[in-house]
Amino acid sequence: MSDAFEPPPYPYDRLDPLKALAAAHEDGLVDLSVGTPCDPPSAAVVTALGASGAEAGYPASIGSSALREAAAAWLARRFGVDVETSDVAACVGTKELVASVPHILRLRDPQRDTVLYPAVSYPTYAMGALLAGCRAVPVAVDEGWHADLSSIDEADADRALCLWVNTPANPTGAVDDLGAAATWGREHGVPVFSDECYVEFTWAGPGHTILEHGLDGLVAVHSLSKRSNMAGVRAGFYAGDRELVRYLGEVRKHAGLMVPGPVQLAAGVALEDDAHVDEQRERYRERLGIMREAFAQAGVDTPFPEGTFYLWVAAPDGDAWAFTERLAKEAGVLVSPGEFYGPDGAGHVRVAVVQPTARLERAAGRIAALGSIPRS
Repeated sequence: MSDAFEPPPYPYDRLDPLKALAAAHEDGLVDLSVGTPCDPPSAAVVTALGASGAEAGYPASIGSSALREAAAAWLARRFGVDVETSDVAACVGTKELVASVPHILRLRDPQRDTVLYPAVSYPTYAMGALLAGCRAVPVAVDEGWHADLSSIDEADADRALCLWVNTPANPTGAVDDLGAAATWGREHGVPVFSDECYVEFTWAGPGHTILEHGLDGLVAVHSLSKRSNMAGVRAGFYAGDRELVRYLGEVRKHAGLMVPGPVQLAAGVALEDDAHVDEQRERYRERLGIMREAFAQAGVDTPFPEGTFYLWVAAPDGDAWAFTERLAKEAGVLVSPGEFYGPDGAGHVRVAVVQPTARLERAAGRIAALGSIPRS
């Protein structure tokens, strides 16, 4: 059994000792390590969950007509993109889609075995490749944490099942050029999957979808977890290239992957309402400002992100684990070391502003009270 796959430790499980350390702080733990929303979903969404009448029967694997129509209408309203409902399908939260895409694409094209993804990014892009028995090949990022597509080796492009892009990016907040990604994919015959789950929290100008550059060879992936505070109900959708969406949907149907019926109704309700998203944007903008100022007062200048609800903070001495431990011990604040997102992120920590504003203000006060963080 020497060739058996041994799952690596789940990244956030590695924080358990530091979580206990932070919890011992006299003012309690403030957990900013995982990007899990703390605010409630809209009242209309909660009502819809109990009013669908869809509990008894099996839901459509690709999503109900109502959900797919709501997703297509949102893409048109938000980005001016026209997508047929047949080119939209539901997924059980986008993490499972990210993890399963390489396996499904390899069934479609067994001659290819490589997944390209940003070198500093959400860990599931690489893990999805590994779970499918594929090569996980990182794409270099530049000094601003943007993917450098010119760095991709032609031999890797020839073997690529797909290129993942994520903008705004987790963990760095960088906003990439989606037009350039679409062009690269078409020139190399590589499908481009664009994870756009933070698009509603784009701060450097308006948000964009890769589908603004057409559908051919492109798939946009969207989640309701962040925009609508629905991480607990697991709902998302993907849209784009007709053949890719069809193939993914057919395989997923055989695998029994289905968004529960009540969730499908609630997801459609959430996609039809922009007001609650506008309110959430302002909450996150305020919270980012609070925490950025706290680090500045502690002697750590942190840029405001181009997007997302994360601060990407450089460890003052380059040791992210030591910085994480100090924040836990002395401020009761738990953050994520950057190596969770790839070796190139090892000198940073990610701070998720996903606690209520009053709680964040208390955390900010603790961090600011540390004074100049670098010390002997």
